[in-house]
Amino acid sequence: MGITDSILLGGLSALAFIAALTWSPQGRSQRQRGQGTLRVLVAALSLSAAGFVGLAVHEGYTDRAVVPTQGDRPTVGFGSTFNEDGTPVKPGDTTTPVRALIKAQAHLSREETMFRTSLPGVALSQGEYDLYMDWLYQYGSGAWLKSGMRRELLAGNYRAACDALLDYRKLSSDQKEGPGWVVSRRNAQGQPTRWEFDCSTPGNRVCRGVWTRQLERHKKCMELQQ
Repeated sequence: MGITDSILLGGLSALAFIAALTWSPQGRSQRQRGQGTLRVLVAALSLSAAGFVGLAVHEGYTDRAVVPTQGDRPTVGFGSTFNEDGTPVKPGDTTTPVRALIKAQAHLSREETMFRTSLPGVALSQGEYDLYMDWLYQYGSGAWLKSGMRRELLAGNYRAACDALLDYRKLSSDQKEGPGWVVSRRNAQGQPTRWEFDCSTPGNRVCRGVWTRQLERHKKCMELQQ
């Protein structure tokens, strides 16, 4: 790790510590308690500083656009797929640590507006809010709107929403990338047009990290239900 990375991660860690000490939920008049978890209407919440730091550290930093996993959009900085002005990140784009933080915050601000609108009348704890925003930042708003998590939260099924996180464990490609890829879609003539790989396949070296991250999210989500 270089000096710049050390300074950056040190600053992020300090911000997380301060956030943990000072954060207090908004919208106190709209609390509800569910199985020991203090929840607030989503409309009154925003991503916590600790949640932002955790997301940035988990995503990791790159100063040049990369494609994290087969089929993903190019990302730069802390996993940002969009620039500050809303334009998509392109291959060859570069950034700096400071610009990357600004870029990530701008991206998250747009996503948060959509996220809150997508859950009318739903209450979440701060931990749940941060967790689902972390997922949304990785998979995008289109995937969130069709997700099992959103469907279950709208129905008030918090544990089922946690379990739905485990549904997102596959890669998709328009060609067979190698062993373990199976046909997921065919055209009218029965010819394969889409393949997928299950990242939960034991011992795989294709996308094991995708499944590991989902397991971590699911574990944390279930702990928040206690």
